[in-house]
Amino acid sequence: MKGRGCWETASVRSFCSSGCLNKFKKDDSGDDDETTSPTDKSELHCTIKDLSLKLDDLGTCNDLIAKHGAALQRSLSELEGLKIPYESSEKLKAVNERATLFRITSNAMINACRDFLELAETHSRKWQRALQYEQEQRIHLEETIEQLAKQHNSLERAFRSAPGRASNPTKSFSEGSFLTPKGEDSEEDEDTEYFDAMEDSTSFITVITEAKEDRKAEGGTTGSVEWTSTDNVLDNTSLVPKGPPKVKRRVRIPDKPNYSLNLWSIMKNCIGRELSKIPMPVNFNEPLSMLQRLTEDLEYHHLLDKAVHCTSSVEQMCLVAAFSVSSYSTTVHRIAKPFNPMLGETFELDRLDDMGLRSLCEQVSHHPPSAAHHVFSKHGWSLWQEITISSKFRGKYLSIMPLGAIHLEFQASGNHYVWRKSTSTVHNIIVGKLWIDQTGDIEIVNHKTKDQCQLKFLPYSYFSKEVHRKVSGVVSDSQGKAQYVLSGSWDEQMECAKIVQSSPSSPSSDGKQKTVYQTLPAKLLWKKYPLPENAENMYYFSELALTLNEHEEGVAPTDSRLRPDQRLMEKGHWDEANTEKQRLEEKQRASRRRRLEACARGCGSEDAEKETDVYMPLWFEKRVDPHTGEMACIYKGGYWEAKERQDWHMCPNIF
Repeated sequence: MKGRGCWETASVRSFCSSGCLNKFKKDDSGDDDETTSPTDKSELHCTIKDLSLKLDDLGTCNDLIAKHGAALQRSLSELEGLKIPYESSEKLKAVNERATLFRITSNAMINACRDFLELAETHSRKWQRALQYEQEQRIHLEETIEQLAKQHNSLERAFRSAPGRASNPTKSFSEGSFLTPKGEDSEEDEDTEYFDAMEDSTSFITVITEAKEDRKAEGGTTGSVEWTSTDNVLDNTSLVPKGPPKVKRRVRIPDKPNYSLNLWSIMKNCIGRELSKIPMPVNFNEPLSMLQRLTEDLEYHHLLDKAVHCTSSVEQMCLVAAFSVSSYSTTVHRIAKPFNPMLGETFELDRLDDMGLRSLCEQVSHHPPSAAHHVFSKHGWSLWQEITISSKFRGKYLSIMPLGAIHLEFQASGNHYVWRKSTSTVHNIIVGKLWIDQTGDIEIVNHKTKDQCQLKFLPYSYFSKEVHRKVSGVVSDSQGKAQYVLSGSWDEQMECAKIVQSSPSSPSSDGKQKTVYQTLPAKLLWKKYPLPENAENMYYFSELALTLNEHEEGVAPTDSRLRPDQRLMEKGHWDEANTEKQRLEEKQRASRRRRLEACARGCGSEDAEKETDVYMPLWFEKRVDPHTGEMACIYKGGYWEAKERQDWHMCPNIF
């Protein structure tokens, strides 16, 4: 038995001194990321070389095992020749058999590793060829898509400048095209053409009919089909009379500098993380804060001004729905990220003279980023919301989910509307041109009358025959009866058509059944304003967006207009803006640490982290929303009075 102990000691010492075990463990732990997805031939060669070295190490181990195994078997044979008790002899035989099996197993392991290396060497050449082919196809596809995009833009410009283009914006809808280009060339009868909606959402078919024929045909079975106040309110909604403004606003900002920066190089290590926690340089921003972007929702406020005069709640709902869709029209080309507001940052829009409203936003939470917003209009409506931005980077695309309810109340009628925003998706993060899509359903509810509107934002599909960025929906009264069909696109315009009669259609081949709506010709609700000249070099800002960061006297010291890094970026000084942005972020972190320490002294260390996160806004307060049952920040007043007095002593120093 002394010989057995010597063999074990010698073999272990020999194996460890060779460094095989340590080297094998070290190499194996660091090679996963390098060998699983090789990108070029040199990396494949390095991978094969590493595998060969590991196989050599295993071969050395095998030689040692064979050498010491043979010595073990000789020692055991010598022991068997000695005169020992029968029981000990049987145990020696069992040990000898196990040693033989161990040597056979180690040889089999080495042979399997050698076969694996040969197989890897054989297939590596196939992998390299396949990878090279995919890279060439990707480059070719990118070039093709870029060329198609240029041709598409050229065709759009040629179409817009064509002298024979129809001037009536509702012509295509009333002729039965439902805003699709093919409707202009359709040879079918305009009164009998059918239009399919989305299969997965509001499932209906619309038939356009003439009002006079319909009244004769239907008589009293469908009730009145007259447009009530809609003829006066819904018609020509987009034509807003504009008098000479009392304050001259700016119409341009400095052109965007041509800085090249690879977004993927920054975001590739941030997959699955919250976007607001990713340190991003200003190169990917636009010179507006999230509070100013939230205020941009008011660009088509005239829709709500007109809705005040509606005597029918369902007609008012049509205008409210058009307003909810119009807020997305500014995002179609806006791929840059707005600045994350500092905690306590505010933004006011005091435009009572020309827009008839006052708007105030305050950043009430930093993680997660949350902003409270309140709007008062002298025309008889108020809007308020608290929006929390939840965003996730998924690798190929970025999902932005605004959480929180939007409230709109008309003072005269008491109609109170509530809805939530849809999901925004930024595509082509890795390769290609960035583009934005809006998807999901929006439900608008009038809590006074129980009228409802269901809107569907159809996601973009390359193979779909639908209009890009299409939105469709149905407005129903308190009894659930459909009254209006809505259709359009979130980047161009929305139209509504009065429903005269509804009936079920015949089941399709897949067993699904749609509702057939017979409607009057459509009326235009909203049409997007054209972008200013040179907008492509000014971050695709609209006329309103160009004025939001304009310097203004008398605002609170926490106003976004006074944010130094944002102002430097707007002027084109991006390097200085990045330095200033880092200073502000560090200042905000220091403020949070001070609150944490103060809370730890006052509340105890265990509750310190929890209490620190409960930030007390300056102009808003937390209340339970009676309509949604959720906690939300509601404007508590005092801001405009403080502005009148120019008393800002209560404002924190955040810049």
